[in-house]
Amino acid sequence: MGSTVNSPLVQKSLEEINRRIGQACSRAGRNPADVTLVAVAKTFPAEAVAGVVDAGLLDVGENYVQELLGKRERLTGKAIRWHFIGHLQTNKVKYIVEWVHLIHAVDRKEVAHEIDRRAARAGRIIDLLVEVNTTGEQSKFGVAPETAIPFIRSLAEFRNIAVAGLMTIGPFLPDPEGSRPMFRRLRELREEAKQLGQPNASMRCLSMGMTGDFEVAIEEGATHIRIGTAIFGRRRKPD
Repeated sequence: MGSTVNSPLVQKSLEEINRRIGQACSRAGRNPADVTLVAVAKTFPAEAVAGVVDAGLLDVGENYVQELLGKRERLTGKAIRWHFIGHLQTNKVKYIVEWVHLIHAVDRKEVAHEIDRRAARAGRIIDLLVEVNTTGEQSKFGVAPETAIPFIRSLAEFRNIAVAGLMTIGPFLPDPEGSRPMFRRLRELREEAKQLGQPNASMRCLSMGMTGDFEVAIEEGATHIRIGTAIFGRRRKPD
């Protein structure tokens, strides 16, 4: 994993990100309180997460179940809302179902069914987001935009999941404006999904925007932005 992150630098980074969130919200006529900043801690150690939490940020996202479990065990005394933001395998659902705050990236009915089954056993209703591949890149997970509404409709049978909204990953481009059409498409799909009136689909959330394009995402309606590099610094590739 990466090296320990300097807490004063993290505090300064968070202040700068929150300033930029505020500016983006001002441009869009939105309330900054309606945007949740999720610190993406992939490859960074538990100590780095502790520094972020101590600085006042409670939402932390992880991409891999094993890494999430290890950090959660190390940080049992911290009040953290854990987000699972990676590609979730069916056989890993059981490890997070009793306490995860939000699952960001469901794109297969088999996974939704397993979450529902395990959530029922745990006596919970679990919030999840449907991942949409808005860029059309083969390397990315997610349902195609044209199949998103039918997919959401197919989840209506489940009683222990709540389809809280949609998630996407924008294109990795030098100019963040390149992400705007994808984020706008996700917002339009969210509005379309709301019209379903599906009891288990509130569609209140849009998880989109990362370090390179989160301001554009906020302007297009993001409720959750997933920031790693701008908080922790650049990731070191695993040894």
